[in-house]
Amino acid sequence: MTPPRLSDLVELVRAPAALSVPGDVVAGAAAAGGLGPRTAGLAGASVCLYWAGMAANDWADRELDAVERPQRPIPSGRVTPGAALAVAAGLTTAGLALTAVTGGRPALAVGVPLTAAVWAYDLWAKNTPAGPAVMAACRGLDVLLGAAGTGRTRAALPAALAVAAHTYTVTELSRSEVSGADPRLPAATLAGTAAIALASAMPAAGRAASGRTTTPTGRAVSGRAAMPAGRAGSARWWRAGVTAGLAGWYAARYGAAQAAVARDPRPEQVRAAVGAGIVGLPALQGALTARAVSTGTGLATAVGLAVSVAAPLGRRLARKVSPT
Repeated sequence: MTPPRLSDLVELVRAPAALSVPGDVVAGAAAAGGLGPRTAGLAGASVCLYWAGMAANDWADRELDAVERPQRPIPSGRVTPGAALAVAAGLTTAGLALTAVTGGRPALAVGVPLTAAVWAYDLWAKNTPAGPAVMAACRGLDVLLGAAGTGRTRAALPAALAVAAHTYTVTELSRSEVSGADPRLPAATLAGTAAIALASAMPAAGRAASGRTTTPTGRAVSGRAAMPAGRAGSARWWRAGVTAGLAGWYAARYGAAQAAVARDPRPEQVRAAVGAGIVGLPALQGALTARAVSTGTGLATAVGLAVSVAAPLGRRLARKVSPT
């Protein structure tokens, strides 16, 4: 049997859509004051679990896709069901192994429930009323994965809730990708998006990084050493401006797509809105990272901007490989 081509596997796991994933872990780590080398390893584990979920999704939906989306890799015959399941299992194993190596038991305490939620969504919850909530839990746990082992996981809860709420809106819309949407649905998700953006643009509550913060290498330093007193005020304004700008960018791009569905609820418009929600998530993650008071002002702002770069890149790649 001929093995699937790399391009078919890329389409199976919707590889470019994974650009929206590392920002979860980064936002959680920033909120908990734990940005460092381990963040990159946990982000890699998160990407593996995301791709595993995508492959498992197509395996579970292979019969439905044969009717509704015959161009997908499995129903078109380009990837066999067995190969898709093997890819899902292999990526799951890789994700959990990387979680263990990078973050140890504290990370596994989050990674194992995250993995269970991913598979539960694909195999059971997706076509039930619980589907959007289970998917939201997946992304919320992904944010908490970044905070695992820092001792300040609770500090990441607001960021986790914001990402989870966004994911809920995208998942609700995705359930109407084939049939089209009731105009009331995009109106409701648009209201949710506005609330998420407003909350994410506001200054984060919690302990500021005036006592201890982290450098890009993960070394703890005092806040004064990290930021000269004369620059602290301007840096805080810069942080606030970047946070508000990224939150506004997220709301404008994703909100415009939802407004278009409210005006014209045809399936193609719904799919466009779902795609906008997926590729626009890094802007929200960037805002949540930039506002993190547990991380030094300059570091949080710079990393938040870096995370948001995935948004325009994701939009370009989505023209070649659909994120939905």
